[in-house]
Order: sequence, then structure tokens, then C-alpha cells
Amino acid sequence: MRFTRLGLETTMSLCGFTRRCAFAAAAVLLLIANSAMADEQAIGESMADFMKRHPDCMEFSDQCSTCAVVDGKAACSTPTIACIKKPYVCTRRAGN
Repeated sequence: MRFTRLGLETTMSLCGFTRRCAFAAAAVLLLIANSAMADEQAIGESMADFMKRHPDCMEFSDQCSTCAVVDGKAACSTPTIACIKKPYVCTRRAGN
């Protein structure tokens, strides 16, 4: 169906464009929110909580940084570029 009036045709195109943009913006916001929730769930506990739960752990990693326990405190490397943080994993225990 073709509209003979130029003004009406332009208005219909603008409305369709606006709807598509609003839908795309909503989809992007939903993806960002889901990503943030997934990151929060993947990271899980804090470093302090991990150290309390694993007092015999001397080295651990979240796949972004490697940390060593020195005098009861964590000394960590600089995070790698474009890393995806994972839950902490003990890589060396006391006595090993």
C-alpha cells in the first residue's frame, strides 16, 4: 500500500524507525543487565571470604590475577587484559 501524501509517508517511516530504535535500545539494556548479574554470580565470594574459608591456601587465582598470601595478606599480580573473572581457586596449599 502506497500513501499518496508525502507528509503521511514520512511520518509512517519515522514511527517505524523510532520503534526499531527503542526495541534495539531495550535489547542492549537487557543484555547489559544480564551480563552484570552473570558476572556477580560467577565472581561469588570476596577475596577476604575466600582467604578465611581456606586458611591453608598459599596461592590462589581468579584467572585474572595470581595472588600469594604473605604475612596473612594477599599480594596479587596485575590483572591480565580482557580477562573474565572466575571464582577463586587455590593453586598451592601450605606444605606443598
